[in-house]
Amino acid sequence: MRTDTPRGTLPAREHLLADTAGLPVLDVVIPVYNEEADLEPCVRRLHDHLARTFPYGFRITIADNASTDSTPQVASRLAHSIDEVEAYRLEEKGRGRALRTVWSYSDAPVLAYMDVDLSTDLNALLPLVAPLISGHSDLAIGSRLARSSRVVRGAKREFISRAYNLILRGSLAARFSDAQCGFKAIRRDVAERLLPMVEDTGWFFDTELLVLAERAGLRIHEVPVDWVDDPDSTVHIVSTATEDLKGVWRVGRALAVGALPLDRLARPFGDDPRDRQLTGVPGGLARQLVGFCVVGALSTLVYLLLYSLFRAGTGPQVANAGALLLSAVANTAANRRLTFGVRGRDRALRHQAQGLVVFGIGLALTSGSLAALSAAAGNPSHATELTVLIAANLAATVLRFLLFRAWVFPDRRDDGPAAPAAPAGAAAPHEPDATHLLYDVRNAR
Repeated sequence: MRTDTPRGTLPAREHLLADTAGLPVLDVVIPVYNEEADLEPCVRRLHDHLARTFPYGFRITIADNASTDSTPQVASRLAHSIDEVEAYRLEEKGRGRALRTVWSYSDAPVLAYMDVDLSTDLNALLPLVAPLISGHSDLAIGSRLARSSRVVRGAKREFISRAYNLILRGSLAARFSDAQCGFKAIRRDVAERLLPMVEDTGWFFDTELLVLAERAGLRIHEVPVDWVDDPDSTVHIVSTATEDLKGVWRVGRALAVGALPLDRLARPFGDDPRDRQLTGVPGGLARQLVGFCVVGALSTLVYLLLYSLFRAGTGPQVANAGALLLSAVANTAANRRLTFGVRGRDRALRHQAQGLVVFGIGLALTSGSLAALSAAAGNPSHATELTVLIAANLAATVLRFLLFRAWVFPDRRDDGPAAPAAPAGAAAPHEPDATHLLYDVRNAR
């Protein structure tokens, strides 16, 4: 995965000004492939809706990805006849590739896209982008699975959509409700950091974008939509589902090993006085305690299972040491990411080394408890051993949390200034070379 994003965290979100010196506030991208019949009615209907209802400047960009029919000619004609319409052509297929290309070139502060069939009711467009304009949210998505959404589609597509979202929740811990609805928006400053991390160029692009944004702590706003299925859709369900499952595996593996610098997408709190750090009050203590307890409970179960397996073939001291070592490595990694919010590979080996020191303290406590039990009872039962080990682990848990918080994962927010962010107006990373674009009507007028 590409990780060459600008260094430093994102600045605090701000309300976008209505006066942008003639630049559009919103750029709505319509990715198309062989849509010569539907393209013109779609663009004219969308343009009419925006001209009547949208209070800011806007642009509609047609992103043609390798159409083989007359779609390029239709797009060019629309771009020349309507001031707010532009057209790009790419010589390679892929909805994700088309969106990445146009969003990377766009100068609008809010970027959106929708499918050419306009299955989503356009009255949801302003509610979709309003939280991004106001500075409240980073991304916004239309949801067909919200309670107040009204959806007309066949049972097969309904089942596939819900099953896919259940897979995302179970495998990637996704909390957003609808990954594949073709109705989304993102702030440009977020897109500049996030797009280089997104590897997929096809239909999984949306899901990967949302999962990484959510894991980075960005705010995703969901809008219930009215949606009518397009019976003439050209999406191949089986091949798309296969590619999506491959994408789920790839993204899950990257997140598990900390291969992505998601810390560069972190945002500070706003200017609300209630968000300011108070002197003498530990930040995030309650949340860290909950996370530590959850990780600790799971680690204890893993430890007890491993101990029981090892105890069947070896003595109690060896079984305890092996089970505690393996569970300690997993416990440190889980607490690093989930409890203390440390992302990326920076200092990962150091954290594991410090975690092993903490492990040594736990080993001394539990091994000492076993030695004392053996000296007192001679040949204790397996149940008695487990009881003593649980008590010793509970005692070690309190000390482990204190050491993790104060020594292994201390709060580093005040250690110094963050690395400088990319200068305003800098080109987005990995922008496609202009030679890949067959025509650009923006410069053709």
